[in-house]
Amino acid sequence: MDKDISLDGQRLHYTDNGDGPRTIILMHGWGCDHTTLASVERVALGCGYRVINVDFPGFGGSPEPVGVWGVEQYTSLMERFVGELGLSGFSLLGHSFGGRVGILFTSRHPEVDRLVLVDAAGVKPRRKFRYYFKVYSFKLIKRFMYLVYGRDEAERRLDVRRSKAGSSDYASASPMMRRILSKVVNEDLCDRMPLIQAPTLLIWGENDSATPLADAKKMERLIPDAGLVSFPGCGHYSFLDNPRGFEAVLRSFLNN
Repeated sequence: MDKDISLDGQRLHYTDNGDGPRTIILMHGWGCDHTTLASVERVALGCGYRVINVDFPGFGGSPEPVGVWGVEQYTSLMERFVGELGLSGFSLLGHSFGGRVGILFTSRHPEVDRLVLVDAAGVKPRRKFRYYFKVYSFKLIKRFMYLVYGRDEAERRLDVRRSKAGSSDYASASPMMRRILSKVVNEDLCDRMPLIQAPTLLIWGENDSATPLADAKKMERLIPDAGLVSFPGCGHYSFLDNPRGFEAVLRSFLNN
């Protein structure tokens, strides 16, 4: 069932299906929406769960935030969402960017029963010198363009440059979502991982180039009660690359 809720002026679209005694919230990755996790939802419903599947602001049926949000703002919104729905003793599953929110949320809320991180982000990537050269060169160009064109025109021209130089996720995003992506991609959540008290399942594709398997192994070391399952030949969408294997692992974890 499709639903919408307004939280401090921010509309959040989500689906709410199943009437089981246990609840799991699904949180999609960057550039996706709740439909991306449809196959995961079916697995959870088959395990007897009530499944809440959200569209983060800026994706699917949820409008963009009015400001440049970070993981903190997305997590705070989910905290208000959970409060409005009166949930307690629920589980979380986050894919990619949704994993960032899951990590921060669970580190602050011991009432989370289970956490599932699927090819999740949260470990700041190691950067080469070329990356930092490009970043600081761009900052110098930005400062110069502000002086020459003024803020609004400079930002318009800079967005064109960003769209050509960035990743496919970056190029396909709106100007506001590009700024948000630039902010969240560099947020490191490793200091929050030891605070997670919930049993945590890490599911990964061994060929994941967006959030490499090394990130999963670091998470496994840092999260006190974590276990890692990785699938050979699978990439950043391991639940789509190996649906049968993913279903078997997730079912075992949710039914345990």
